[in-house]
Amino acid sequence: MDEKLFQEFPPVPTESWEEVIQKDLKGADYDKKLVWKTIEGFPVRPYYRNENLDNLDYLMTNPGEFPFTRGSKADNNWEIRQDIKVNDPVKANELAHKLIKGCVSSIGFIFDKDIDKAGFDKLLSGINPEEIALNFDAAVMSAKYVEFLADFVKSNNYKAELVKGSNNFDSIGYVLINGKSFCGNESCKCAESMLKDFGSFLPKFKLVTVNARHFNNAGSSAVQELAFGLAMGAEYLRKFTEEGFSIDEIASRMQFNFAVGSNYFMEIAKLRAAKLLWAKIVEANNPENTDSAKIYAHSETSLWNKTVYDPYVNMLRSTTEAMSAVLGGTDSLNVNPFDSAFSEPTEFSLRIARNVQILIKEEAHFDKVVDPSAGSYYIENLTDSIIENAWNLFLELEEKGGFVAALKEGFIQNQIEETSKKRNKNIETRREIFLGTNQYPNFNEVLEISKLNISNHKPEADTVIKPIRLYRGAEAFEQMRLKTDKSGKRPVVFMLTIGNLNFRKARAQFSSNFFACAGFEVIDNNGFESIDEGLKAAKEKNADIVVLCSSDDEYVNYGPELYNAKDKEIVVIAGSPSCKEELETKGISNFIHVRSNVLEELTKYQTLLGIN
Repeated sequence: MDEKLFQEFPPVPTESWEEVIQKDLKGADYDKKLVWKTIEGFPVRPYYRNENLDNLDYLMTNPGEFPFTRGSKADNNWEIRQDIKVNDPVKANELAHKLIKGCVSSIGFIFDKDIDKAGFDKLLSGINPEEIALNFDAAVMSAKYVEFLADFVKSNNYKAELVKGSNNFDSIGYVLINGKSFCGNESCKCAESMLKDFGSFLPKFKLVTVNARHFNNAGSSAVQELAFGLAMGAEYLRKFTEEGFSIDEIASRMQFNFAVGSNYFMEIAKLRAAKLLWAKIVEANNPENTDSAKIYAHSETSLWNKTVYDPYVNMLRSTTEAMSAVLGGTDSLNVNPFDSAFSEPTEFSLRIARNVQILIKEEAHFDKVVDPSAGSYYIENLTDSIIENAWNLFLELEEKGGFVAALKEGFIQNQIEETSKKRNKNIETRREIFLGTNQYPNFNEVLEISKLNISNHKPEADTVIKPIRLYRGAEAFEQMRLKTDKSGKRPVVFMLTIGNLNFRKARAQFSSNFFACAGFEVIDNNGFESIDEGLKAAKEKNADIVVLCSSDDEYVNYGPELYNAKDKEIVVIAGSPSCKEELETKGISNFIHVRSNVLEELTKYQTLLGIN
């Protein structure tokens, strides 16, 4: 029966598919029409087939086997983590207990100020480190808190070999975003002390962290985040082995922190590629134990793509990002609360962030299948492309003398800046969409907070290198719209729809979304019989801007008629008609269309209307 079925549906060779595609293209350029040019620097084909997997050797390995592309363990379980800012140890402890009751299995403590041993004991009071992973983010205080943790474990008779967690000690990463060292010592003597004093006592606790997430949150590509993160990790391997530590001692005590963005499949592939490449780097250093080559990856949802306007969209972004992280095989995951871009997380936002992970684990059962994307022609080829491109970039840094040397040279900063400029341009022209911010905004939303959390663009005066800039991609649009909110005036934009029904409706919808991105009041209409009727209605609404929405052929007559009849109103043509030059000769200078730089255009109209 099966044989007859396959005879009825014989395999179709790729050549046959390509012939049909070329016929449908009718002479159009294949690459321009169908091949996706990614910000990562490599092309993505419109489809992939089984033959595209022929050269991927790692597909023959099982999860838990070197080079670990398919996972470093035999299951897909991960730690559900949430972070707490520690201002008051007692209050932070109370919140930690609430999170643990809410099914969190890993707690991150972020220290804005120093606490003593008594405060540290209050912070961990009632928390069993054998069951809950503990993570400390304290920069210069890191070494001291690891010592406090060791004392806490000893004094409470916990089994040190079961204590898990991490210490966000990343002296290179600190220089990367601050332009100077927090310990003033490139040889990381404080980290060496931690490894010597507590490495064997807390064997499962990660003492050194590589914050590749910084690159993501500065607007980098997935390839750059991975390549630069691996180069940071390799730098630590060199530094510590030069100080006498074995490759096994240091590699097994390192954690990589990645940020996961909204490019769903690309992020899955990035984490899979990270496993293979790190395994190869460690293997080149001849470890005694193959397990030392396993990367320990902590992921957090990206901060770069989160928005202040229409903030509930952040929940959707974080959900897909969490799924990418888990499908990519992350070891632990922190879903940042949806309001973290503009306020301290609330009990509600923490609960929603936590429940995202609980749902995909307990109801969607993502923890039950290891490497579920394995064999996907598309994801496997994405993984391979990231491996190739990230490795080439990694080797380029190695030729420059390693990560620190490339950082001092400014190479890394320039690479990130170049990519972030491309992404900023894509956001301004809506090639990269921020739902609710640069496309389909909430028309009636007015920001309730008085000031956006805009990143500081000016580095401190005593920096030794130029730091990379951490920022959110939506900031420029948010600042622009905030001007309108603060002005106390909402300019009225009136859609004068006339003529061809299909064109006027489509262009009115486009224009309404366009101007709403600046917080302008938009008035749409079903249609008018004449320009005089439409303009009269616009004046009754006290319109500041009148957008003519019609077809290209009709603009030749309607455009000049409207322009000559208007008073103080700004006339805008929706579209880029073939008669544009003719209209310009008659005084019409404002056109909006799909190729417009939305940010520049809206800023221009704000200036024309006196909003500064």
